[in-house]
Order: sequence, then structure tokens, then C-alpha cells
Amino acid sequence: MINSYCPEGELFGTVINREYTSSLAGLERAMNEGLILEGNTLLCDSSMRLHVDLYGIRGIIPKEEALFCKSGEEIKDIALITRVGKPTCFKVIGFEKHRGETVAILSRRAAQAECIRNYLSSLTEGDIIPARVTHLESFGAFVDIGCGISSLLSVDSISVSRISHPSDRLSVGDKIFTAVKTIDRLNGRIFVSMRELLGTWEENASLFEAGQTVSGIIRSVESYGVFVELAPNLAGLAEIRDTDTQFISERVGKYAAVYIKNIIPDKMKIKLVLIDANGTEAKKQPINYFVDCERVTHMDRWQYSPDGAQKLVGTVFGE
Repeated sequence: MINSYCPEGELFGTVINREYTSSLAGLERAMNEGLILEGNTLLCDSSMRLHVDLYGIRGIIPKEEALFCKSGEEIKDIALITRVGKPTCFKVIGFEKHRGETVAILSRRAAQAECIRNYLSSLTEGDIIPARVTHLESFGAFVDIGCGISSLLSVDSISVSRISHPSDRLSVGDKIFTAVKTIDRLNGRIFVSMRELLGTWEENASLFEAGQTVSGIIRSVESYGVFVELAPNLAGLAEIRDTDTQFISERVGKYAAVYIKNIIPDKMKIKLVLIDANGTEAKKQPINYFVDCERVTHMDRWQYSPDGAQKLVGTVFGE
């Protein structure tokens, strides 16, 4: 078995993980082979040790082994408490006898240190990697990019179409693909982006035709019109009367029926006519990647705007 350094939760429940964690012999083999495994965290005791269920065998992660930190950095209690009820990755580092019971001593820190050394440190800007959404803030989503190591997906990097909060697009627990946006090697931080995987303007616009009436999501209302999202990387503008502004503002985040009046590639514009804004609250849709993220592992640049467009929009990774 080769360590895969996947986001926490990916190994839990697999046949190979259960094979190693369901017996003392298996755990001893895992220690000797240096394997990263996962178990469900049952509790955090008063000493801030994490107790991990290993199919009847007790595993303990001491506080100092619960998280990889830079030298001198303190492990916050909240980082331990929030692991309860969730799969946690670890390496087996030893065994102890507690009142006649053999207890496995585990280290999440060792698993994370290996993940950083063998995987994350080799990443470059533009690499496409899997991630799992761990929590949401107004400014972005925090995602697990390997063994519980966190990365920020800022709200403006989630999609081209503007959203008011990451929850408009993502939910905690979502498994997604991201592109490495920037790497701060001095502070050991990686920032990721997703919008580059959701298609160019032309790719998204090709899904629609002038003359169609389609469903969209009202994302924002401006003095000059209302932006309606047709796809995560595509929005159109519908004119509204001043008398309708307040009514439409109350419909932000809801579905609306719009008529596609015109599609103008050189201006990257889709002109819409608002037909009906009495739609229901919009639901999160499955993410449609325009990149085969299982096969394509890197991109040097991404151009959102069509060739010859008046405005150049895109990303050059590594600059």
C-alpha cells in the first residue's frame, strides 16, 4: 500500500483501511510499513487527547501529535475539539499497556508532515488537485488538500459569476477539484482556485442560444440592471425599471425566467430580458468541470475571454 495523501475521510471505510485497523497485528504492520490510515474520532478528553475507534481497539492521539505546526506554534484546543465525530488520519507510532489493555499510540502530525514532505512541497502553481470543503466563511471556503492540511479558496476564486457567500456554490463535505493558485513557501501556505476549471466564456455561452427562455439565478442588482447567472462561469445582464429595483433586490439568490435577447462574444455580454422573477430559492447545482480533472493534472494558463474580445480575462499561473 502506498500513501496517497488524500483529504481526510477518503480512506475511511475502504477495505484496505479496515484490513489494517481491525487488529493489533494489522496496526503493527502499518507501523512497520509507515502507512497512513484513518479512524473515527470518538472523543477529546480533558487532556486534549483524541480517542480514535479502530474497530474495537483503542487508539490515542496525544495533543502534541494531533497537528503539524511550525516550531513554537501552539495547538489550539478548538482544532482538537472539532475532530470529534470525524475521520482522522494518523500513523501508528507505538503501543502502550493501559490497565492490561493494549492501546495504539497514533500521530496525525506525522501523517501531515509526510504529506507536506512527499506531496504538497512538490506542488507548483497550476497543478490540479482534489480537495474537500471543511468550513465556510464570508471571504471563502477552507478546503482540505491532503491529510487535513487546510487551504483557502477565496470567494472570488470559486467562479467567475459573482456570489455573495461561498454557500451559494459549496457545502461542507463537498469533494471538489481545485487549481493551485499561489504558494507561500515562506509561511507554508497554499491558496487554490476553482473558476479556471469551470469553463471559458465561449464554452459556457455555447450552451445557450439567442431566442431561448431559460432559468437563471439572480445574483446582484445594480442601478443599470440585474445580473442573472446562467452557469457558474457565465452571467447575463437584464435591464430593469427603477420601479422594479426594490422588488428584484428581494429576489437575489432566487431563480428567475429570462429571455436571451443577444449573445455578443467580443464584448463577453449576454443581453437578457427578465420574464418572471417570482422563482423559488436557488439550489446548489452539481459542479460541471470543463477540464478532465482525472487526467489533466496541470495548466500553465487559462484564458476566460474569447480571442479578440475587448477585455482580456484569465489566469497565468506562477506569475
